[in-house]
Amino acid sequence: MTVMAIPKFERFFRKAASLDVDKADLKQYSEFINRKLYDLLLRGQAAAEANGRDVIKPFDLPITKGLQESIHAFREIDEEIELQPILDQMTERPWLDLAYADETEDRLPEIVGGLSYAAARTFKIIEPDLKNPQTKHWETLINVFDQLL
Repeated sequence: MTVMAIPKFERFFRKAASLDVDKADLKQYSEFINRKLYDLLLRGQAAAEANGRDVIKPFDLPITKGLQESIHAFREIDEEIELQPILDQMTERPWLDLAYADETEDRLPEIVGGLSYAAARTFKIIEPDLKNPQTKHWETLINVFDQLL
């Protein structure tokens, strides 16, 4: 992540959930979103294969109602911060057995944005007074998301 991108992430987490994040948090954040995106894409691949397709379409991804709402909330914040191009660059596209449809590729940054918003809000659900996430908070967040996604 470029040094110039760090202030945008700091602003995003402040706007989304009044959290103060630092460089160490951003490393954990990057690992978290790429892991969760991989999980979504893996389930999308299974859905595409079950439907006899050789590409993963956006509707193959298991986007829940809550994640869809988080994607919409991210879009509103992103209009001001313009984080989506940075997310596009930092989002890993894991190699799977199936290819991604162009529409799927195009949606990945906003899905990552939705995951980001959901993560920020989940910190506040787990610990309402939290200001600066620590490693234990990231571990709890990852455990919660592993149970749900």
